[in-house]
Amino acid sequence: MVFLLLTLSAVALFLIPAWIIQPFRHQSARALSLALTLRQVAPAGTLLAGVVALFLAMGLWPRMSRWKKSAIAAGLFFTAAAAVMARTDYFEWMFHRVSLPGFQSVTDSKLDSGEMVLAVRFGSDARAYPIRAMAYHHVVNDVVSGVPIAVTY
Repeated sequence: MVFLLLTLSAVALFLIPAWIIQPFRHQSARALSLALTLRQVAPAGTLLAGVVALFLAMGLWPRMSRWKKSAIAAGLFFTAAAAVMARTDYFEWMFHRVSLPGFQSVTDSKLDSGEMVLAVRFGSDARAYPIRAMAYHHVVNDVVSGVPIAVTY
């Protein structure tokens, strides 16, 4: 039972922040605070859970059935995976920059008239970046009137 709780705790330390902080999903201040706190303690917490789970598994291994050994091996795998993921910036995978944006003329655009955009104008050249897309990507690298720019939201 302790082994199962350690495995679930390690996986939760990784999954809860990833589940709370998602593109286009509302996060309350309390939920965001929880996610950031768990994200901060996850590297140490998953390591501790993994080490304790490994020692428990080593002690229990000789007297377990084949089925239970398979369950213990799976639990160690998920605990180790959570420890690795807790040390990576998986939010970077979710929120990636756009290096080559595609544009349409105003007449060809399928944006609703009420859609919010970030607008940039240099001379006679203008661009509009939909907030809906910017909320997911956060950064767009572009060139407007020959000037390289980084648009961020």
